[in-house]
Amino acid sequence: MAETIAVDHPALGGIRLVFGGNVFGWTIDRDRSFAVLDAFYEAGGRMIDTADGYSSWVPGNKGGESETIIGQWLESRGVRAQMRIATKTGQGGPPGALQPEKVAAALEASLERLRTDYVDLYYAHRDDLTTPLDEVVSAYDAAFRSGKARELGASNYTAARLAEILDVADRQGARGYSVVEPLYNLVARDEYEGPLQALCLARNIAVLPYYGLASGFLTGKYRAASDWAGSTRAHALNEAAANGGWAVLAVLDAIAAETGATPAQIALAWINAKPGIAAPLASATTPAQLADLVGAVSLVLSADQIERLDRAAG
Repeated sequence: MAETIAVDHPALGGIRLVFGGNVFGWTIDRDRSFAVLDAFYEAGGRMIDTADGYSSWVPGNKGGESETIIGQWLESRGVRAQMRIATKTGQGGPPGALQPEKVAAALEASLERLRTDYVDLYYAHRDDLTTPLDEVVSAYDAAFRSGKARELGASNYTAARLAEILDVADRQGARGYSVVEPLYNLVARDEYEGPLQALCLARNIAVLPYYGLASGFLTGKYRAASDWAGSTRAHALNEAAANGGWAVLAVLDAIAAETGATPAQIALAWINAKPGIAAPLASATTPAQLADLVGAVSLVLSADQIERLDRAAG
């Protein structure tokens, strides 16, 4: 039941794959971004995830580059009504980022960059530990009631804090978060599995996990640490390897031989098989990579294959 509720969540649309927009304005420029977005749309993809802070970590960028590219693509293709756009504010969790006036201003700026008058899903990117929760609830409730945010979500929240803010929303009669975006993949399971998963299932909260491919480690493209030497993702790839990544990759290879699917498709299909998951987030930098990811949507793993992956992932 929980899986059905998540998949049918009103904020979602299209195939069970959300495109992670952090690559736009970072690893691919506007023209290459358009090519990948066109391929995603043609494959049935209908949901894109971004944030007002993407990609502020790139020298010369200030944040908002991803939203700007997405907005230009939506406008040029005339597909806004068909797409589900999710964005966030509060990247990094700076104190006071989720104060009502800051959330309202951030949403307006995002809408301008996205060239739209609403987003389908608006997240708190990270928990704000200084702003009182009743004020955070009021900020997001106002965004929902204005029609500028059609659903609300929380990213990177602990189970305890999510439960607390949901209770505050209930007491206020306000719109609460109905979507959660945690870090979750075969080599990073602790944030979602356990109390957060139990809470999401109990409260019928859809889960859209990010880093479904562990920064590309689970695609199988890396076979030794030397393969990512000098990469901008070296830190994340080191973590994936340290968290049992090589053992997981061996099982992915074995299941790939059994099914004819790629390691990336199997890794995403494993996520989609888990309770509460609406769809995983994943990124691509070329149409060919995108086609590989889309293959995960129709892949159904056997119970034995899921169990073997679970064991390998610890």
